[in-house]
Amino acid sequence: MQRLNDKWMRIIGVPLIALTGQWMMYGYTNIPYPDDWRIPFFYILGSVLVWEVNRRGIIFSRRRYPELVQTLPRVFYQLIWFIVFASIIRISQTFFYQFIGLWHNEDVFQFKPYFFNTLVSVVGTVQIAAYYEGVYLYQQWKISYIETEELKKVNLQSQLDSLKTQINPHFLFNNLNSLSSLITSDAEQAERFLDELSSVYRYLLRQNTRDLCPLAEEMHFINAYFHLLKTRYGDGIFMENSVENHYLNYMIPPLTLQILFENAIKHNIILASRPLIIKLYTQDGNLCVENNLQKKKVAVQSNHIGLQNIMMKYKLLDHPSVVIFYDDSKFLVSMPLLTPSPETLSV
Repeated sequence: MQRLNDKWMRIIGVPLIALTGQWMMYGYTNIPYPDDWRIPFFYILGSVLVWEVNRRGIIFSRRRYPELVQTLPRVFYQLIWFIVFASIIRISQTFFYQFIGLWHNEDVFQFKPYFFNTLVSVVGTVQIAAYYEGVYLYQQWKISYIETEELKKVNLQSQLDSLKTQINPHFLFNNLNSLSSLITSDAEQAERFLDELSSVYRYLLRQNTRDLCPLAEEMHFINAYFHLLKTRYGDGIFMENSVENHYLNYMIPPLTLQILFENAIKHNIILASRPLIIKLYTQDGNLCVENNLQKKKVAVQSNHIGLQNIMMKYKLLDHPSVVIFYDDSKFLVSMPLLTPSPETLSV
């Protein structure tokens, strides 16, 4: 939440508005402006008090309703706050004037001074607050616009990365090589391998334009993808799936699991004597992807684009952040599973 940048308004603006409002009030009530320094002093003091109290209302409203789509409840909250507290302060101040003899009228509860004193404070506060609300709306719109543009960039990058995976000659060559070996040794397994390879490519092509997809689809994809990996690495790689079924309708950015699996394969030793074990499980509404850490002796260069891509997607979609943890024995990524829409649940 942006801080109120109102230093000079508090120092100069509020006292000037207070003096103008007081002059208007005396003209309205047809009472001669008194030659008494205490009246403008107390009026300025009261105006400063009104603004400081109402300033808190602006801050509280922004904390409670910070988003651009919450503008109406935020403005309504501020308006009620202004009317209530400005009325309390100004009515008390006008009565104080009467009590110490600064307001020269025998009728202590004369309507005009109480009404107009309060009205000037409320109207003055609303005018000042309207300016700050306008600035705040512009700032929120600017943030929303920037985030939207960033999300477009992330989606384009994700599509580009996905396309690179689809046409990656190493990825294609390795799988075709595995398929060639299977054709001569195990035709049935070769047929299944070809089906899984087709399933992987169909999924990659379909996900380019989506921000979120059901976890069930990701799990179906990663099972097909892992079958390709298992065919290639054999006993050097294992996957343990402990995802709870009731989370399968929850949403996740597409191709997230592929990125994490590729990351694990890229940086770890994969041998039958030292197998890479990738675990998928759910915990407290999060999807966890964990693998045992056995780094390659020759470190693989990495710019961490994959992990940054996942984290940026969650951030720009305004969802809880991704948690990354690692020590000497394991690497863990925990991602929030997003509540599905009613339409998804009804399918």
